[in-house]
Amino acid sequence: MSFGTHAYVPDDRNATAIFNLNGKLVPRDKAVVNVFDSGFMLGDGVWEGLRVHQGKVAFLADHLDRLWEGAAALDIDIGLTREALTDRIYETLAANNMDEGVHIRLMLTRGLRSTPYQDPRVVISDATIVIAPEFKNPDPATASRAQNLYTVSVRRGRPDVQDPGLNSHSKINCVTACIQAIRAGADEGLMLDPQGFVATCNSTHFFIVRKGEVWTSSGDYCLGGITRGKIIDLCRANDIPVFEKNFPLAKCYSADEAFTTGTFAGLAPVGNIDGRKIGKGECGPMVKRLQGLYLDLIHADTAG
Repeated sequence: MSFGTHAYVPDDRNATAIFNLNGKLVPRDKAVVNVFDSGFMLGDGVWEGLRVHQGKVAFLADHLDRLWEGAAALDIDIGLTREALTDRIYETLAANNMDEGVHIRLMLTRGLRSTPYQDPRVVISDATIVIAPEFKNPDPATASRAQNLYTVSVRRGRPDVQDPGLNSHSKINCVTACIQAIRAGADEGLMLDPQGFVATCNSTHFFIVRKGEVWTSSGDYCLGGITRGKIIDLCRANDIPVFEKNFPLAKCYSADEAFTTGTFAGLAPVGNIDGRKIGKGECGPMVKRLQGLYLDLIHADTAG
């Protein structure tokens, strides 16, 4: 069971799915890591969420770029070439006979430590790489059901505290933001940056539509979202005015439309923020148009 934009259709085939643990294909229930693994012990690692369509991973090059960039920032040696990791991903999909409606969690950690301690010099193994695929389609209602957001008190941090641009396993600020939103009866938390401008949601990126213009945050305090970037590119390619800028929460309340983006569900409309109806409180014409353009882009990327 999942909620909000991450609501999905359960699939019994996942009980017998095959995962890839450091190059070995193992049953889902046997895919375990040591308690001394850096990811389990310290949240020391980075990850990617991938979608599979028509037998191909959508926008794989972009995801690998982000993975390698995150590993470099954390000084983690992946230990594989991009080509070798790509082969490993497709080997895992083949072992599961997966080619459509699949979500992959690709996890990279620094590896095993000899003792519970944060210093990387106590690491005694190669990096841990887990490829966890599932038959996982978004709930079809997500594309039209207007989400409810709640502005949380948890802020996106500065890069000199914990870089919000890293897709790290250390997601505690997003978890606490999510908890606040849940307690407020919302689907997801809307997070502000240290200056009080709108930044992002706790697990998706955020956009508003005002007078035919699409606005999103400056990007200074959010993850470099793959889907976020594709939507910005699509707007520019289709003569839709789009702006990455600082804007206050008040501009959201008076927006014509709002939506979130993410790898799993694509674009999802937002109908309510802090108990205030946004526009007509439903999926609007701009969101519908961008949803269509984004689906076409996915099909084009995975065709052939």
